[in-house]
Amino acid sequence: MEDLLCHEAWLSSLETPPEHFHERRGWILDGDVGSFYLTKEESKQALTMCLEKEFSFMPEPGYEEYLRSHGLVVARFRAVLWLVKSRPRFNLSIETVFNAVNYLDRFISTTHFHGWKYWMIDLLSVACFSVASKFNETSTPPLHEIQMVGLDHSFRSSTIQRMELALMRALKWRLGCTTTYSYVELMTPIIISKKPNLIHKDLINQVTKMLLCALLDLKLLEFPPSVIAASAIWNSLQELIPSSDDAHFAELSSLLNQQQKDGVIKCHEIMQAWSGDPFFNLLNASDDEYRCYHPSSPVTVLLKDPIHVDDCQVDLSLFNLPAGSIVIDIESCGEKGKREEE
Repeated sequence: MEDLLCHEAWLSSLETPPEHFHERRGWILDGDVGSFYLTKEESKQALTMCLEKEFSFMPEPGYEEYLRSHGLVVARFRAVLWLVKSRPRFNLSIETVFNAVNYLDRFISTTHFHGWKYWMIDLLSVACFSVASKFNETSTPPLHEIQMVGLDHSFRSSTIQRMELALMRALKWRLGCTTTYSYVELMTPIIISKKPNLIHKDLINQVTKMLLCALLDLKLLEFPPSVIAASAIWNSLQELIPSSDDAHFAELSSLLNQQQKDGVIKCHEIMQAWSGDPFFNLLNASDDEYRCYHPSSPVTVLLKDPIHVDDCQVDLSLFNLPAGSIVIDIESCGEKGKREEE
């Protein structure tokens, strides 16, 4: 597990200096342990609220099978990896990445589109990253800078903005989602209160690394965010405080019902298998090495510059979006192109 998590720059870069982290996340310190809430009771109340609404922010049922049957497994993997790697370029918060991936999965699972192309996934990825940044950050990166690294296609700002609006409408404007990372803020203070020798920051960093890897694993898409988060905490505790018994699981069990406990055990087994899975070793590859493993097209490994996709080539009606979503007017776009040529 150590090899999987420690050699990649985007993973090691997630650690934030304590004072900066407290400032951005609004921690309220209680003694020697950082906590997001004044009391353990408040953490439990917030946890209950998240558990009640988390299913409404999950992809549609059968999403994993949809990805497999429509040949989108590699496309999604590349998109999620790009989202994760793009965060440190702009020094954005971890929440932005998890929200962006949530938007991506919810959009794909609700559109029921059957003709996905790689440029569509690239456009959607940029829109998800931009919308998540606008929702979470005090300042957002320019659209042209977002797509400068790691994508096979580039788009005009006007195209991205139309995709952003289509994305938000498809999500019914529900952007404040409950993700696996939401539970880091809720579960770790409760767990850390029982382990005085464990440094809270160390646990959070380890759990965050696990959850970033979890975003890439299709097998975890069927599980609720709370189950994945609890499993990541369990695995992280075993990394930091090795134990031969089930003490760590017993501590987490007090926060979950029986169905969730069963799911945590399954997720735990999936996460333990990551260290020997070559698929996840791609996390340690450079961008060029990754392209050689999974090129988006026969020309990907030959072309270094992204292919520009003009407005006239993008018809958002292809996504079968709800009525009222923006559709590009092909005729007016053509007239605009003629005027520009003149």
